[in-house]
Amino acid sequence: MLFDEPTLRKLNQLTLVASQVRAGVLKGERRSTKRGTSIEFADYRDYVPGDDLRRLDWNVYARLDQPFIKLLEEEEDLSVHVLVDASKSMEWGEADTNKSRYALRLAAALGAIALGAGDHLTVGILKADSPPLQYGPARGQPHLMRLLHFLEAQTSAGTTDLDQSLQSYLVQPRRPGVAFVISDLFAPGGFEAGLARLQSRGHEVTIIHLLTPDEIEPPLAGDLRLVDVETGESQEVSLDGGMRDLYRRRVQAWQEEIQAHCRRRGARYLPIVTSTAWDKIVLYGMRRAGIVK
Repeated sequence: MLFDEPTLRKLNQLTLVASQVRAGVLKGERRSTKRGTSIEFADYRDYVPGDDLRRLDWNVYARLDQPFIKLLEEEEDLSVHVLVDASKSMEWGEADTNKSRYALRLAAALGAIALGAGDHLTVGILKADSPPLQYGPARGQPHLMRLLHFLEAQTSAGTTDLDQSLQSYLVQPRRPGVAFVISDLFAPGGFEAGLARLQSRGHEVTIIHLLTPDEIEPPLAGDLRLVDVETGESQEVSLDGGMRDLYRRRVQAWQEEIQAHCRRRGARYLPIVTSTAWDKIVLYGMRRAGIVK
């Protein structure tokens, strides 16, 4: 299983955060900043002719001799899109540090939070040379086990054009909401055009960038022949202390470049090393980043 019952209980205490909640067809457990017709009091405003007199606060009118209308908070569901890179490079890493396994656990956790809150969930698996595999749209806790079975069955293979996969996901009409892209971002064509397309459709995007510990700090030395796991291309290198230092600086510069691009675009960027426990990322890291509360 991707996670156990105690972890699920912790996830069910969380909700996803959107800076601007998009109205849904059905009502969920999230409070909107819009004023609606639920029973939760929000504020008062002056009465104007034509207002529904049933919304008049007669107790205030009796005390102040002035008519005020009660404003109530509206409950609405959020549209949630979780998009997982399933390229071959995501299969790197041993046991719990494996990027693919880690990504699927994060997708399951975000899905569990969304379903538990009554949100409108769609999960897309971004595959090489094919339209994204999809679970959903789904809404409500009864869908959780089917979601977990769907994710457990996924494997990573091939070279995924991340830009093209993100744009392919948008071929079908999608209700705007929050979109999570979970990937190592090892995509020759980049991700920038796909990010822009998601945002142009009204989605609030979070890029979750996964790297394994040995991709941050290679445990290698000497004369090596490195092989790209996706393309099979090879490169002869001599790796010494100076080369490792250069590699670390370039990885850091690459992450900083991604973060700067996301900041300019108004997207969230969450870099993760898979040696960090995935549930710690969800329960604490995402809370600090304002992704969940």
